[in-house]
Amino acid sequence: MMKYYDRSRSICEWERLDEWRDKIRASLAGGETSRISPFHLLSLAGFSAAEQRQCADVWMAGRLAASAAERLELDFVFDRPPQTKIRLGYLSADFQEHATAYLLAETLEAHNRDRFELYAYSYGADDGGTMRQRLERCFDRFIDLGELSIADCAKTIYADRIDILIDLKGYTRGTRTEILTYRPAPVQVNYLGYPGTVGGDFCDYIITDNYVTPPASAGDYSEAFACMPGSYQPHGSDVAIGRSSNRAEQGLPAEGFVFCCFNQAYKIMPETFDLWCRLLHNTPGSVLWLLDNAKAKGRLRNEAYQRGISPERLVFAGEVSQSRHLARLSLADLVLDTAPYNAHTTASDALWVGVPLITCTGDTFASRVAGSLLRAVDLEELIAEDTTAYYALALELSNHPQRLAEIRHRLQQNRLSVALFDSASYTLHLEGLYQTMWDRHLAGEFPAAIGQVC
Repeated sequence: MMKYYDRSRSICEWERLDEWRDKIRASLAGGETSRISPFHLLSLAGFSAAEQRQCADVWMAGRLAASAAERLELDFVFDRPPQTKIRLGYLSADFQEHATAYLLAETLEAHNRDRFELYAYSYGADDGGTMRQRLERCFDRFIDLGELSIADCAKTIYADRIDILIDLKGYTRGTRTEILTYRPAPVQVNYLGYPGTVGGDFCDYIITDNYVTPPASAGDYSEAFACMPGSYQPHGSDVAIGRSSNRAEQGLPAEGFVFCCFNQAYKIMPETFDLWCRLLHNTPGSVLWLLDNAKAKGRLRNEAYQRGISPERLVFAGEVSQSRHLARLSLADLVLDTAPYNAHTTASDALWVGVPLITCTGDTFASRVAGSLLRAVDLEELIAEDTTAYYALALELSNHPQRLAEIRHRLQQNRLSVALFDSASYTLHLEGLYQTMWDRHLAGEFPAAIGQVC
């Protein structure tokens, strides 16, 4: 079932969405294991954070049962004396040219090496690129787990005496989060790569903030909240922007308003696309600038045509380097967010180059990320509480250039002083959370909400 749903969502094939929702709910109600990846629920409208946790719990149940004997045989214990420094292990497949790497690199570089020792555990490809080389320099040790079994990966991490193991993948593509179910470290953390709970009982904390996960939502997460004072998401201030681009180079019209969304196609839901087409209809001469997807492009243009919009008003941006992407992004007038799976890296990138973003907030982690980022750049007025307000705000900004220009000027003037781009302060707060986690462990205390306003 999910193979066909995954294909459908990746090409914006929306005809069977209601059917998929019903099938997913029936599978969850029946406790069917290993059929529904929790990642799929993040972008499918109509599912609550509580249902996302249920899906994660069900997803892991069969895997936990299958490895129970092996995990019991290993039975890692942590009665060793504390080390001089807290040893952090970062686990990921994305130590390369990847959105997570771009977000995290400056924080890794800013870690206090007098207090922390950094280990990388990589199970992704080595692309040999500059980001990979940069990341390798961030760590005291960089370990390529290669094709090791899950159990052998866990043994490797345990042998290295990692104090806090930080998973950067969750249930995204290529994940080996199952390593954490073997408990190779005394404290284990869900951070950055996956905007939701991993379920089960193998992650102690989730790095978050009090906007993406309000205190009242704690029951929807298997992890205890470790709250940052600003946004949970890091973003450096030493981020190169390429040479200036122009509209002609990007295939954009010389005149007219440019609405933009560079989120992956699977995040676009028909309800959101309806609103976008209404905006195009009511903003003469405007275009919608989207990320190119060879399989979804034709369907999206056809969907626009079905809604009375000329397909040529959808302009598609090809894949380019990060610096060139940031340079072209500044040509957009307004970024339109998706729901229920928000822009994450694409949102903070837009804000970094000074382009306003509007979002419609929801009740799940993934649906509140853009709002968290807007709060961290002091633009809370661009957070809409529902789709009606989202549409009205976008229309107002597209038809009142002076107000939009004022917001854009404020963003560009403040970007070097707002919390979102202060990587040094961010790292200090993150290290404070790690220290508290470790202190609680040494004191024999169970994981509990820590950090700001939790």
